[in-house]
Amino acid sequence: MSKKLYVGGLSYSTTEGSLENLFAQAGTIDSVRIITDRETGRAKGFGFVEMSDESGASRAITMFNGTDFEGRTLTVNEAKPQVDRSQRSGGYDNRGSSRY
Repeated sequence: MSKKLYVGGLSYSTTEGSLENLFAQAGTIDSVRIITDRETGRAKGFGFVEMSDESGASRAITMFNGTDFEGRTLTVNEAKPQVDRSQRSGGYDNRGSSRY
């Protein structure tokens, strides 16, 4: 079963190809996605790597978490499920005013 990993601390110049080459050292990769800003298209400094199996994902976390890649220190851990935006809590009610 595949396992999705969060990869933070990426250089803004990191490409999906260079990230894939790095993580391929730990095992088989299903997909790589670097998150970009919708308006500017600029990388946000984090992304996701989906490894084909649990053992490859564990190896990748051990191998790359806290290591230097392209001049930045990586944070690598198991990705948490995405929260639906409508369920996120914020400091404002649906009318735009503060609740407090």
